[in-house]
Amino acid sequence: MDLRQRVFEVFHQRFGEDPEFFARAPGRVNLLGEHVDYNEGFVLPAAINWDTLVAFRRSRSLHSTLLALDLGEETSFDCQTVLDRQDITGAELSVWARYPAGVMWSMNTAGLDTPGMEAVFASDVPRGAGLSSSASVEMAFGVAWEKLGSWTVAPIQLAQIGLKAENQYVGVHCGIMDQFASACGVKDRLLYLDCRSLEWRTVYLPEKAFIVIADTSVRRSLTGSGYNERHAACEEAVRILQDYLPGIRALRDVRVNEFRRYAGHLPVIVAKRAQHIVEEIARTEQAVELLEKNDAVGFGALMNVCHTSLRDLYEVSCPELNTMAALAQSLPGCYGARLTGAGFGGCTVNLVAGEAVETFSRDLSAGYTQETGLKPEIYVCRAADGAGVEKG
Repeated sequence: MDLRQRVFEVFHQRFGEDPEFFARAPGRVNLLGEHVDYNEGFVLPAAINWDTLVAFRRSRSLHSTLLALDLGEETSFDCQTVLDRQDITGAELSVWARYPAGVMWSMNTAGLDTPGMEAVFASDVPRGAGLSSSASVEMAFGVAWEKLGSWTVAPIQLAQIGLKAENQYVGVHCGIMDQFASACGVKDRLLYLDCRSLEWRTVYLPEKAFIVIADTSVRRSLTGSGYNERHAACEEAVRILQDYLPGIRALRDVRVNEFRRYAGHLPVIVAKRAQHIVEEIARTEQAVELLEKNDAVGFGALMNVCHTSLRDLYEVSCPELNTMAALAQSLPGCYGARLTGAGFGGCTVNLVAGEAVETFSRDLSAGYTQETGLKPEIYVCRAADGAGVEKG
């Protein structure tokens, strides 16, 4: 049974009627520009053809009742209870519920109406895999409330609403890339985003190259990881470097040669974190030039360097991710491979020549199982359109 049929049937069982609408929002994979969005840098993600799907209709009451099908849990809240992160009984909202509740809160603070809804949702975006399952939930409920509220904002504004929810309500100090890719995705294109100005454009993938995602099966919790600690280290680097480069406001403003000149003034760990960011921003700028020349080999080489930097400087990898990336890089037809997402587990993203995809996927899976004893999931994915609503 496909995702749409599942949520449709459970919605009917739970609420006694058919849903009025379906909202969908994709996960994302980032090919280059990792951990630079909250440093106002440049990123190269794509929305992918795995979605969160919400079956919904307007509620007859003022509160919203949401059933998370994948978890078998339900919650109800309204515009007042979300202020205290509580449901309508006064109980604390569970972690999963804070994502849609945070979107309601963020919309309300922007003066946008969020009528009560009845909803059932499920997702085929793997949770904790670094593919932005949380952002896909935020953007799916974002377009759902947009529909019920009879107002319209640009997709990039919807992404900003979701970012505020995740930063200030959920408490994860991420940048805008995940929500942006989920809201603004374009079929068959990468998205080149300036995380400071929010200007963006699409870029073609290298000809006959495919995105292959390899899930290590190792999971992490973002709010419990070192994500916020890395964010704090970047802010500390900026504060110190401002004594030597007074015009900067983020690591995006520090060029590679400037960083090398002043890195000695930073604490060792802070210097390592900042080095990754400064060099990764430069890599992403270079990568766009290579993509415009259809240079898959050169682009893949930058992906490999990015993984090394995330492993050794930003220290967000893990043994399973390192094994998966090294195996992929050794296989014929693989242009580049690296961890994707926040790290600490999850997936690698691999750029692979079309004629090699089948054997690459088979050999990568077998090699990873032999090395780790774990069974991975290997997916050939395509770039997809961003969030939207359809009639039920």
